[in-house]
Amino acid sequence: MIKTPLALLLAMFVAITASGFNIATRVLNPSQQTQTDTTKVRTDDNGKVYPQLPPNADRLFYLQRSTNINALSYDINIDKDTGKPDEDSPLHIYWLQYAEKNGEPSELTFIQRKFAYGVSSNALGNDRYDIRIMSYKKIPLTLMRAADGKYHIFATVAKKQMLLQNIFIQIDGGSLWSPNVIFIEMRGTDPITGKEVTERFKP
Repeated sequence: MIKTPLALLLAMFVAITASGFNIATRVLNPSQQTQTDTTKVRTDDNGKVYPQLPPNADRLFYLQRSTNINALSYDINIDKDTGKPDEDSPLHIYWLQYAEKNGEPSELTFIQRKFAYGVSSNALGNDRYDIRIMSYKKIPLTLMRAADGKYHIFATVAKKQMLLQNIFIQIDGGSLWSPNVIFIEMRGTDPITGKEVTERFKP
């Protein structure tokens, strides 16, 4: 296993290229919750407004950074033969290029996938998977089938549980390999009440 200093991992998480989380048994049917890809109006470091991502039934959550308006989409990767997540690669992660293009998808590079934006996965049994983002593994993400029969990502931050929708990373200066991360914001909905939940912390 390759061990990489936290500073370097964080740097890769937010700026590796210029372009580019056992839940309670009773959960609200996600189809009854508001799970649209919406974010309060904010702009990137260049003053550009983040575009609304197009609808995608496979998307579990997405990630954006303050450096530019590109987004990373984390989609479920279903094995067509079993109807379950692919055991070797349960998530498909890719860029949506908005900074210089019109939202065209682009695959991650090897380094991005292995050390920054990719994920590690571990089957937990009962059709659940432990998911960790490679550059920040402190927060466990759980991929599991919910009451609507579909797979979703659940996260627990500051003892609060949410059905994850998006992650935003705010950066203020620093260098390419050691950016000054002001905060990481995770937004989703409470799996019981369906109310919006937002947690912000400094890594």
